[in-house]
Amino acid sequence: MKKVTGLFLFLFAALTAFAQKQEKPLVQFTGMVHNADSLKVIVPYVSIVNTTNHNEAGQTNYLGYFSFVVHEQDTIRFSCVGYNTIYVVIPAHVATGSYMMQVLLKPQIVNLPVFRVFPWATAEDFTKDFLTMKVADDDLAIARKNLSASSIQTLEKTLPRDGPETSGIQDFHNGVLNSHSTVNPLFNPFAWGSLIKSISEGDKSRSTETPTSSGNNATTGN
Repeated sequence: MKKVTGLFLFLFAALTAFAQKQEKPLVQFTGMVHNADSLKVIVPYVSIVNTTNHNEAGQTNYLGYFSFVVHEQDTIRFSCVGYNTIYVVIPAHVATGSYMMQVLLKPQIVNLPVFRVFPWATAEDFTKDFLTMKVADDDLAIARKNLSASSIQTLEKTLPRDGPETSGIQDFHNGVLNSHSTVNPLFNPFAWGSLIKSISEGDKSRSTETPTSSGNNATTGN
């Protein structure tokens, strides 16, 4: 008799709990998922799981929007890659039968350990390369290289000239042009023609002046 009474009480409690669970009213749960650091950033395709109702799963659309039916006091889990998982509990006694919420997911920051990559397979290879490594020059050696004749000639071919250098080159160019503008008279045919004409006219003038001077002498003798 005691066993029958105990079994009856157990069944009654189970049926009562089941009835209480079924009595929870349905709620239309609607909302959008945003980034907690910036409300302007939406989080699309967030995984939604109702952990209370047999892990019923869903997902937000590409705009972060979701809408599905739940029971009051259900626990909803929101998870997404790169964000911390959060849980939302549907409140009880929702008067309108509809519950709207803006879900904010916090970005997940993971500090990865430092990882160094070395180009040497073994320590012996590193030692060999280190011993044969060329040590960089100091400031004095670098200055000597920069002031060497070969370096200056290379810089003259590649670097543009400044103002004083440009004006000096222009003066030299003008001087060369002016020197070319002065023609040697020995290579000028017109100068040769003028010279021959002058010589011939001089000979004619001397030939005409000689008889005059002899006639004057004769007159003076008489």
